[in-house]
Amino acid sequence: MTASAQAAGTAGFGSKLAGRVALVTGGTRGIGAAISRSLANQGATVAAGYGRDAEHAQEFLAQIRAEGVNGSIHQGNIGVGDDCRRVVREVVEQHGSLDILINNAGITIDRTVLNLTDSDWEKVLAVNLSGAFFLSQEALKGMVERGTGRIINVSSIIGEVGNIGQANYAASKSGLFGLTKTLAREAAFMLHKSGKLEGNPIGITVNTITPGYVETEMIGTVPQKVIDAIKDKIPMRRFARPEEIARVVHFLAADTSGYITGQVWGVNGGMDM
Repeated sequence: MTASAQAAGTAGFGSKLAGRVALVTGGTRGIGAAISRSLANQGATVAAGYGRDAEHAQEFLAQIRAEGVNGSIHQGNIGVGDDCRRVVREVVEQHGSLDILINNAGITIDRTVLNLTDSDWEKVLAVNLSGAFFLSQEALKGMVERGTGRIINVSSIIGEVGNIGQANYAASKSGLFGLTKTLAREAAFMLHKSGKLEGNPIGITVNTITPGYVETEMIGTVPQKVIDAIKDKIPMRRFARPEEIARVVHFLAADTSGYITGQVWGVNGGMDM
């Protein structure tokens, strides 16, 4: 068993996603990297998106290729519509199709409401919400033409409950709920209109997952007292591992999950109960 297979909680490489091409934005770090590996462990070809750190992205690509993964990396600014559309077209040109889109990339600029600038608000909404729309809009074209596809948005528990100092982040992550449900309805409508829905068990589905607090690099910068206070509010008394988020993503991405659409999946240790 490879190290990545162990990390993903699998018994080695599977085949649930064999022949599928997946684009994971923010796919070389943290939750995104775990999602990329999880999809790859199920047989998907993985195109991992990144923003700035080309050196790290190249290292990640070398790692997954050494593990036997058919993958690629793609640089882009998710906050710019033209760049989003370019990345989707680039993936299709390189791999022949785009079957699975994971809108995972996100940023935070934390300030209380009275201290948020226009730029603070606009940057976070552009990357976390508008980027998901632009990417989905472009990816849906090919999905509707084929009659199959998966779009999975990565939101946050903060989009459900809010958080002091994160009005922009909470609004962007909450906005993904409405975007998900509308895209899910429109995808089904378009397939029905084109005669590709009936008798099609795979179809096109659009869902959202809402992670709670996750053990990533950013946790290392948080004081232990703050971490302990957060854990006290979580029934499971711990943070999620990135692989636990990724497992839900690859479940929703599978062909056999074709009757699940327009849903919001909480992966937060019971924090929102």
